[in-house]
Amino acid sequence: MACSSREKPAPVVTVYGSTPLTKQTQNTINTHEYIVRAGETLYSIAWRANSDVRQIAKLNNISPPYNIYPNQKLILVSKNKGKNAKARRIKHSSQNQTKSSNQTSKKVVKKTIASSKKQGYGKNVVQSKRTQSELPKTNFSQKIKQWRWPVKGKIISHFSSKLQGNKGLDIAGRRGTKIRAAASGKVVYAGHALRGYGKLVIIKHNDDYLSAYAHNDKILVKEQQQVKVGDIVATMGDTDAQRVMLHFEVRFRGKSIDPLKYLPKR
Repeated sequence: MACSSREKPAPVVTVYGSTPLTKQTQNTINTHEYIVRAGETLYSIAWRANSDVRQIAKLNNISPPYNIYPNQKLILVSKNKGKNAKARRIKHSSQNQTKSSNQTSKKVVKKTIASSKKQGYGKNVVQSKRTQSELPKTNFSQKIKQWRWPVKGKIISHFSSKLQGNKGLDIAGRRGTKIRAAASGKVVYAGHALRGYGKLVIIKHNDDYLSAYAHNDKILVKEQQQVKVGDIVATMGDTDAQRVMLHFEVRFRGKSIDPLKYLPKR
């Protein structure tokens, strides 16, 4: 008789503070287009779509501060993205083969010329040319001056890069515990429209970095409000979670990253 009372399987609990997996799945946007609902911002939509807000804004010709309205139709992914990506791969492969062949012949010529210049002018021209040509071409990100822990407490779930893994840190604590901004920035979302997050605050630190604070009991900031590192933004709660805790995320250009890589060591 005891077994018959369990006709339905127990809900799978995982990321976002022990939130049932069904809520997590419903929260994610995987479509090419999306209709804006009341209470949403472009940042909250980009968050659900795991995308950089600038990419969505560019696709829809939306300029800062990225104002949107209910029932507005947004393009989240370019329809030609897949075709263009394939064409770029083929073109890139062809260019690499040609480039590799050309570089081989050029290296022989340059080596001879550089060697003669070294003898004529009495300095190592080869080393100088290598230094200039080997400089790495890196798309540098905007750095954050200071990171701090949003709250003190035991980490009950760490970041995971797996598909259904935890996209941040879950930190245990007591209801009403003050939650502080992990870095300075502007509040771009404050509400409870994102299923699986409860009462949520998202802070934009610069064009590259965002941080999120979920399952709050009370939100103490408003959208567009500027905050400094350490400012109180909310109090800890259990909205849309099975226990009192903070779910904390950091995203770089729309993608989830391990907060421990940025937070100071305890």
